[in-house]
Amino acid sequence: MLVDDTIAAIATPLGEGGLAVIRISGPEALTVADKCFAPIGKHSQKPSLVPSHTLHYGKIARAGQTVDEVMLAVMRAPRTFTREDVVEISCHGGLLPAKLVLDAILENGARLAQPGEFTKRAFLNGRLDLTQAEAVADLIHSRTEMALTAAHEQLSGKLSKRINQLRDDLIKTLAHVEAHIDFPDEDIAPDTKELLIQRLRDAVSFMDSLLRTADEGQILRRGIRAAIIGRPNAGKSSLLNQLLGHDRAIVSPIAGTTRDTIEETANIRGLPVIFVDTAGLREAGDTIEAEGIRRSHETLTRAELILHVLDASEPITVEDQKYLEEFKGKKRILVRNKTDLPPRLQLPPAFKNSLVDVSCLTGRGLEDLKDAIKSLVWSGEIKAEMLQVMINSRHQEALKRAKTATERTAEALEQDLTLELAALDLRIAVNAVGEIVGKTSTEDLLDSIFSQFCIGK
Repeated sequence: MLVDDTIAAIATPLGEGGLAVIRISGPEALTVADKCFAPIGKHSQKPSLVPSHTLHYGKIARAGQTVDEVMLAVMRAPRTFTREDVVEISCHGGLLPAKLVLDAILENGARLAQPGEFTKRAFLNGRLDLTQAEAVADLIHSRTEMALTAAHEQLSGKLSKRINQLRDDLIKTLAHVEAHIDFPDEDIAPDTKELLIQRLRDAVSFMDSLLRTADEGQILRRGIRAAIIGRPNAGKSSLLNQLLGHDRAIVSPIAGTTRDTIEETANIRGLPVIFVDTAGLREAGDTIEAEGIRRSHETLTRAELILHVLDASEPITVEDQKYLEEFKGKKRILVRNKTDLPPRLQLPPAFKNSLVDVSCLTGRGLEDLKDAIKSLVWSGEIKAEMLQVMINSRHQEALKRAKTATERTAEALEQDLTLELAALDLRIAVNAVGEIVGKTSTEDLLDSIFSQFCIGK
């Protein structure tokens, strides 16, 4: 990828709004702005002549015609997000004004940025390391305050600091081992060897502590999928509406009202939970309902949590028993709904620990259900220090490789194996840890990471 050209993109979401922002970054950012921005005011100047970090009023012109009145911000390198010259233009919101302003910029020497290219340049120019760059995407996609806090902690460098310390410790050990390879006549003293082995064991313990945060980190970043299942008219849609805090699904006493899966995300005790309301599980009455039921079963295979809604006002049925048995191997909460009506549903004692009584009509029991959901998907208390180092799946894969190689190195030293083998494994560990912060990376890895960003970020 070229890093000596100038890029531009709309940095705000497409659609109607009060403002839209177009971002330009690169060595010719100010020159491009000069060509299409006409300053307004008695003492106004072209962007290339004004001080850094100043805001200016004017208009964007294209083919001699005014496109829009704008505010233009000039930020000179290196005190910018990308450490390049940056110009940000605020125009009126809406698809057409933003597009025409962008077109004027592209016609005057900039090219359209690729997804994530501004953040990629921030990484390539040393403004951010790779974990901090990923935190930018996490920040944008945060769906709860806890996820937002975790992203801020990673963006501030809390995880980077610990990963860099781990890499430094491994490099020191590698240097010691390689020094003895260069001087084969000198054996490693027993106390020195014990010190090196202990340092490697400490590194493995630290990697284990980071790996234990992977599941929680995944939950905060992408949420957990919870399928709401049960017989028709048990109250699945009512439960979804109660958990969301607004009416999302149609509620009707007519069985089979929900004929397709409905997905919505809710903040449950700080955790993003993607609730999927499914069509009632029963024999289909027509082809449309049959398709809804097929999608329900497909959803169930991907769900990480099941909320099985039962009608407390009716006796247990053969269908209820069938699904109680079918989904017993999954994480599951039995939700006994309609507890405001005379009770007629009796469940075996074995289900007592997974049962929560609610009334979607009155809202009773909903807080208990939220507590049960959190307890089932998140182990233990959510502590502030945990949010500082929650790794993602890429970090997890690299740490697993590093841990395996570090363990092999420790075993090689303990068993007095050839030092070349120990050094080889330790180099693998150093490189794997370096991948996390981007100190060892390939273009394919960077493309994979930044392609998941939106254009303009």
